[in-house]
Amino acid sequence: MPVGLPPRGGPLGRTRGRLSASALTTYLRCPQQWSLGYQLGLQGSTRPSQILGVVLEDALCEALMMHPPEVSSFDALQEWAFNQLDAVAATAMDTGTKAWEDVLWKSADDAWDAVSISSLKERLIGGMNLFLEEVKACHAAGGGPFLDLRRTHGQPFEVPEPSLGAPPSFPLPEKVRDVELRAWTPPSSATWSKEGSEITWHEAWECARPWFKDPRVHQPQRLYHPDGWASGELDLVLRWDGRIRIVDIKSGNPGSIFSSSLEHQLRFYAWLWHATHEGEVVAEMEGWYLEAGERVPYSAPSEEEMEGLTKIYAEHHRSMQGHASGVMPFPAPPESACDGTAAGCVWCGVSRSNDGGWNVPGNLDWISTLPEVNIGPPYAPLGHVQGRVAVTGRLTGAWGPMPNHFAEHVLGAVLVVGDQHITVEESEPGAFPDLHELLEQEIMVIDALPGVWRDQARLYLDRSTQLMKRADMDDSSLPKLTRLGLLRTRANVKGHVLSIRRRSGTRIDGKPWTMLSIMLWDGHHLAEVVAFGASINQRLLSLHPGDGLAMTGVELGWRSGILQLRIDNRKTRMETFSIR
Repeated sequence: MPVGLPPRGGPLGRTRGRLSASALTTYLRCPQQWSLGYQLGLQGSTRPSQILGVVLEDALCEALMMHPPEVSSFDALQEWAFNQLDAVAATAMDTGTKAWEDVLWKSADDAWDAVSISSLKERLIGGMNLFLEEVKACHAAGGGPFLDLRRTHGQPFEVPEPSLGAPPSFPLPEKVRDVELRAWTPPSSATWSKEGSEITWHEAWECARPWFKDPRVHQPQRLYHPDGWASGELDLVLRWDGRIRIVDIKSGNPGSIFSSSLEHQLRFYAWLWHATHEGEVVAEMEGWYLEAGERVPYSAPSEEEMEGLTKIYAEHHRSMQGHASGVMPFPAPPESACDGTAAGCVWCGVSRSNDGGWNVPGNLDWISTLPEVNIGPPYAPLGHVQGRVAVTGRLTGAWGPMPNHFAEHVLGAVLVVGDQHITVEESEPGAFPDLHELLEQEIMVIDALPGVWRDQARLYLDRSTQLMKRADMDDSSLPKLTRLGLLRTRANVKGHVLSIRRRSGTRIDGKPWTMLSIMLWDGHHLAEVVAFGASINQRLLSLHPGDGLAMTGVELGWRSGILQLRIDNRKTRMETFSIR
């Protein structure tokens, strides 16, 4: 089964604290690139290649979902397949163009003009040829071990490969409205010969079709480590011959500066498959490069290597969790900045010395020209935002897992002090799974993160938070306590916009969501500012990197222990200013 459900943290199960293949490979290339990009969320301008990677993968998968007609030769099958790619490429072009138009910060205004339908079709032909190699191998092998089962309309796998006419496999079908009432009737369907007949070329296509991320499924299609600290989303799994072969699809060619990370990525997937499939070992793994039409194979890790990989990945995960928290300083001093040579390094190469001397990549030289931010009342520097606090009270009113504002399922409870009370909850799924173990007891909450949600103060708990029985603590060892009535849950901040991006998607229940993320820099520290739904207004959408943004009454929040400011359209007041 190439997909699963998280062992904890609810059905969405996505968190910055969980180890993924992309986070791991970024961390191995440059820990500072990972810290700024994954932990904080600081991104650069969007390039066409980033959009092409997504739309081409979906387009290739949509082509593989089709059912070929009865054909008498491989050449006829190939001709039919290539003829389908004109319409597929045109649809991909429309999808990519719309995605590019929605980008708020582009690498260049006319960069998409270099993309053509013919260039998309050429890459799809490259991917189709790689799949047709599998079809040839399947035909030569007589269809593989599952041909007779398929001819009787059986299905050898718990999660079948996506195909037109077959209903998609939602990880949580109960969350999809009217899924059983939808029609999935295709314009054509698979044609099978009688049992015992020689395999045909169109049957070989049907048998060789791999599992891949179904473009019709909006829910996450991931594998989750049983202990919850790692997850991965596979691109494609070949299994027609009874073996498991993992493929990652790349839109470019093997000469990319990122290509050296592919083997690490695939080894992570092979390890995750082993951990989630009762010790099954992946037979082969490879990258499919669409532009080059080339497959690059790698040796899959053996059974004997798995224990060692578990220790290595767990150590990386612990190191990643031990990185900076609170409010992140930016830029780094020269001795701490990276050298900018690793693939993807941009922001992590920015540095400034004590005497004000800058070292920045050429495409970011505008940062060094930004004027000093004049911060005076009612505004305060980001570094002054109240961080971790210690409080005491009685823990009661347990609830969850229930959705938070990111639709992630978290645990919560209520802390009662006299006639005051405050909600405490996990900062993200799985951040504090032992929350309910001290219910109805007087406790000390140490290193909690203050915040607010829907005008109600909250305390967020993460892996750095401690819950201890009040009776077990010596008065001499008590930390400085903060009274609930004195918790700061909002801030007044001011700074320059360093990056901006908008993301949208579909929740597990089918409802759409939209999120705007802005990186605010006050000259010394950096914080993510987010807005959801109705809080996203035209003033925010018109911001550009380098513009000024001042806000009063912005809510405090935290993601993986890092400050995240949240705009409330009822309470947050904004003022924008430009240096242009």
